[in-house]
Amino acid sequence: MMTDDTSPYPRESPPAHSLAGLIHAMRAEIRRVILGQDHVIDQVLAALLAGGHVLLEGKPGLGKTHLVNTLARTFGGASGRIQFTPDLMPSDVTGFRLFDMKSQTFQLRRGPVFTNLLLADEINRAPAKTQAALLEVMQERQVTIDGETLKLAPPFMTLATQNPVEHEGTYPLPEAQLDRFVMKVLIGYPDRDAECAIVERAASEAPGDAAGGVALVCGPEEIVAAQKATAAVQVVPEVVGYAVAIAHATRESRAISLGAGTRGAISLVRIGKAYAALEGRGYVTPDDIKSASLPVLRHRVQLTPEVAISGQDVDDVLRGIIEGVPAPRG
Repeated sequence: MMTDDTSPYPRESPPAHSLAGLIHAMRAEIRRVILGQDHVIDQVLAALLAGGHVLLEGKPGLGKTHLVNTLARTFGGASGRIQFTPDLMPSDVTGFRLFDMKSQTFQLRRGPVFTNLLLADEINRAPAKTQAALLEVMQERQVTIDGETLKLAPPFMTLATQNPVEHEGTYPLPEAQLDRFVMKVLIGYPDRDAECAIVERAASEAPGDAAGGVALVCGPEEIVAAQKATAAVQVVPEVVGYAVAIAHATRESRAISLGAGTRGAISLVRIGKAYAALEGRGYVTPDDIKSASLPVLRHRVQLTPEVAISGQDVDDVLRGIIEGVPAPRG
């Protein structure tokens, strides 16, 4: 899509086209393996481009681990998984130093966070200190063990999961920690045709063959370059103002007791840039911001008790708020 000379939005640039080609190839490879979850795939790719982390909420058995492994294979990255449990310690996440009797020295044992894509399964089952250890790594992209700071190799992305049904024995993430995730993505059941195809394929595969046919699209260096190109996507002040207005509207709504902060507005623009890149544009439109609003804001706001009791969910309330904020016209 090209703009005319009177449009306030900049013209698209060649880097946006090449970036879109890379993401299109990655998306095509993932969709060959992950069926019936196209919307989830696009949101996860957008978060990867934005350099953020994702909170995945969905019932067990919907392919979350499969998605992480498949995405990692498209760019030759390493993937890891941590099953969070109540007895999990921070050192089980970050690593530790172990005294080696043979060499009489302390040897570093790196934790599972030293990877490119990390699946933190059921993050709300671990106690607060273990959750905090992972969230610190997510924010700083580094680990400190016995006073030594170790940088994580880029790109690094965490996909943390929560089970929306079973809450017994869980430690809910505080609002300040939830805010560290750029998006909360809801993963649901595939439609009947897609589920039939999944079952037929899985029943025909030998154990360990899943995602084996995924082609290598690029390397980790190209993903880092794509993240830099996404950050360079242009956004005019009017669109920035629209993102800020949506975040501000959540604070003024009588249905919401805790609205989105400034980080929420920043995340709207970052994901808006990623959505523009996915479409091959070098500029962000109001529609990009609007499309990003639900996954970016749903975990950053809290409903008032009266609204929560009435049966309305966060997405219903947010839709009403977003529709009430006038979008800038090009």
